[in-house]
Amino acid sequence: MSKVVIIDAGPLVAFLAEGAEHGKWVAGQFKRLRPPLLTCEAVLTEAAFLLKREGAEADKLFALLERGVLRLNFTLGDQEPDVRELMRRYRDTPMSLADACLVRMAELHAGATIFTLDGDFRVYRKHGRQMIPVLMPGD
Repeated sequence: MSKVVIIDAGPLVAFLAEGAEHGKWVAGQFKRLRPPLLTCEAVLTEAAFLLKREGAEADKLFALLERGVLRLNFTLGDQEPDVRELMRRYRDTPMSLADACLVRMAELHAGATIFTLDGDFRVYRKHGRQMIPVLMPGD
Protein backbone atom coordinates (compact mmCIF):
# COMPACT_ATOMS: atom_id res chain seq x y z
CA MET A 1 0.00 0.00 0.00
CA SER A 2 1.72 3.19 -1.16
CA LYS A 3 -0.93 5.83 -0.53
CA VAL A 4 -0.99 8.16 2.45
CA VAL A 5 -2.15 6.47 5.65
CA ILE A 6 -3.24 8.49 8.67
CA ILE A 7 -3.21 6.54 11.93
CA ASP A 8 -5.56 6.88 14.89
CA ALA A 9 -4.84 6.04 18.54
CA GLY A 10 -6.65 2.68 18.52
CA PRO A 11 -4.24 0.87 16.19
CA LEU A 12 -1.25 2.36 18.02
CA VAL A 13 -2.50 1.02 21.34
CA ALA A 14 -3.40 -2.36 19.84
CA PHE A 15 0.08 -2.60 18.31
CA LEU A 16 2.02 -1.52 21.41
CA ALA A 17 0.01 -2.95 24.32
CA GLU A 18 0.58 -6.65 24.78
CA GLY A 19 -2.59 -8.70 24.46
CA ALA A 20 -4.73 -5.76 23.29
CA GLU A 21 -7.88 -6.45 21.31
CA HIS A 22 -7.18 -6.45 17.55
CA GLY A 23 -3.44 -6.67 18.24
CA LYS A 24 -2.79 -9.45 15.72
CA TRP A 25 -4.84 -7.78 13.01
CA VAL A 26 -3.09 -4.45 13.57
CA ALA A 27 0.36 -6.10 13.56
CA GLY A 28 -0.49 -7.64 10.19
CA GLN A 29 -1.43 -4.22 8.82
CA PHE A 30 1.82 -2.70 10.09
CA LYS A 31 3.71 -5.36 8.10
CA ARG A 32 2.08 -4.34 4.85
CA LEU A 33 1.87 -0.56 5.29
CA ARG A 34 4.69 1.61 4.06
CA PRO A 35 5.96 4.19 6.59
CA PRO A 36 5.65 6.89 7.51
CA LEU A 37 2.12 6.78 8.88
CA LEU A 38 0.87 10.31 9.48
CA THR A 39 -0.65 11.38 12.77
CA CYS A 40 -1.02 14.37 15.09
CA GLU A 41 -0.27 15.35 18.67
CA ALA A 42 -3.89 14.86 19.77
CA VAL A 43 -3.72 11.21 18.68
CA LEU A 44 -0.42 10.69 20.49
CA THR A 45 -1.90 12.23 23.65
CA GLU A 46 -4.87 9.88 23.48
CA ALA A 47 -2.65 6.87 22.70
CA ALA A 48 -0.26 7.66 25.57
CA PHE A 49 -3.18 7.82 28.00
CA LEU A 50 -4.67 4.56 26.73
CA LEU A 51 -1.29 2.79 26.76
CA LYS A 52 -0.76 3.76 30.40
CA ARG A 53 -4.22 2.40 31.21
CA GLU A 54 -3.18 -0.89 29.53
CA GLY A 55 0.01 -1.01 31.61
CA ALA A 56 2.29 -0.10 28.69
CA GLU A 57 4.71 2.80 28.43
CA ALA A 58 4.19 5.81 26.18
CA ASP A 59 7.92 5.68 25.37
CA LYS A 60 7.02 3.13 22.70
CA LEU A 61 5.25 5.92 20.80
CA PHE A 62 8.41 8.01 20.80
CA ALA A 63 10.36 5.03 19.49
CA LEU A 64 7.97 4.82 16.51
CA LEU A 65 8.54 8.53 15.86
CA GLU A 66 12.31 8.18 16.13
CA ARG A 67 12.34 5.24 13.72
CA GLY A 68 10.25 7.14 11.17
CA VAL A 69 7.28 4.78 11.40
CA LEU A 70 5.13 7.73 12.52
CA ARG A 71 5.34 11.31 11.32
CA LEU A 72 3.63 14.26 12.95
CA ASN A 73 2.04 16.07 10.05
CA PHE A 74 -0.49 18.49 11.49
CA THR A 75 -0.44 21.79 13.35
CA LEU A 76 -3.69 22.53 15.16
CA GLY A 77 -2.91 26.24 15.32
CA ASP A 78 -2.95 26.38 11.51
CA GLN A 79 -6.16 24.37 11.19
CA GLU A 80 -8.17 25.49 14.24
CA PRO A 81 -11.15 27.05 12.41
CA ASP A 82 -11.75 23.90 10.35
CA VAL A 83 -11.22 21.55 13.30
CA ARG A 84 -13.58 23.63 15.41
CA GLU A 85 -16.23 23.49 12.68
CA LEU A 86 -15.90 19.69 12.45
CA MET A 87 -16.37 19.36 16.20
CA ARG A 88 -19.46 21.57 16.01
CA ARG A 89 -20.90 19.58 13.12
CA TYR A 90 -20.44 16.27 14.95
CA ARG A 91 -21.18 17.46 18.50
CA ASP A 92 -23.94 14.85 18.85
CA THR A 93 -21.61 11.96 17.98
CA PRO A 94 -19.53 13.40 19.92
CA MET A 95 -16.29 13.97 18.04
CA SER A 96 -13.02 14.09 19.98
CA LEU A 97 -10.31 16.60 19.19
CA ALA A 98 -8.12 13.76 17.90
CA ASP A 99 -10.88 12.56 15.55
CA ALA A 100 -11.48 16.09 14.27
CA CYS A 101 -7.76 16.51 13.57
CA LEU A 102 -7.69 13.21 11.66
CA VAL A 103 -10.70 14.16 9.55
CA ARG A 104 -9.04 17.49 8.77
CA MET A 105 -5.83 15.65 7.84
CA ALA A 106 -7.88 13.47 5.46
CA GLU A 107 -9.22 16.65 3.88
CA LEU A 108 -5.69 17.97 3.42
CA HIS A 109 -4.31 14.72 1.96
CA ALA A 110 -6.46 13.73 -1.02
CA GLY A 111 -6.88 9.97 -1.26
CA ALA A 112 -5.60 9.31 2.26
CA THR A 113 -6.92 6.38 4.28
CA ILE A 114 -7.48 6.53 8.04
CA PHE A 115 -6.18 3.45 9.91
CA THR A 116 -8.54 3.18 12.88
CA LEU A 117 -10.55 0.89 15.12
CA ASP A 118 -13.20 3.59 15.65
CA GLY A 119 -16.49 3.05 13.83
CA ASP A 120 -17.30 6.77 14.06
CA PHE A 121 -15.07 7.26 11.02
CA ARG A 122 -17.79 5.53 8.98
CA VAL A 123 -20.08 8.41 9.99
CA TYR A 124 -17.66 11.32 9.64
CA ARG A 125 -17.39 13.02 6.25
CA LYS A 126 -14.61 15.10 4.77
CA HIS A 127 -15.45 18.28 2.91
CA GLY A 128 -19.01 17.94 4.21
CA ARG A 129 -20.22 14.92 2.24
CA GLN A 130 -17.34 12.71 1.11
CA MET A 131 -16.83 9.36 2.80
CA ILE A 132 -13.41 8.89 4.33
CA PRO A 133 -11.58 5.73 3.25
CA VAL A 134 -10.80 3.67 6.35
CA LEU A 135 -8.65 0.67 7.15
CA MET A 136 -10.30 -1.18 10.00
CA PRO A 137 -11.16 -4.76 10.97
CA GLY A 138 -13.92 -6.20 8.83
CA ASP A 139 -13.10 -4.12 5.74
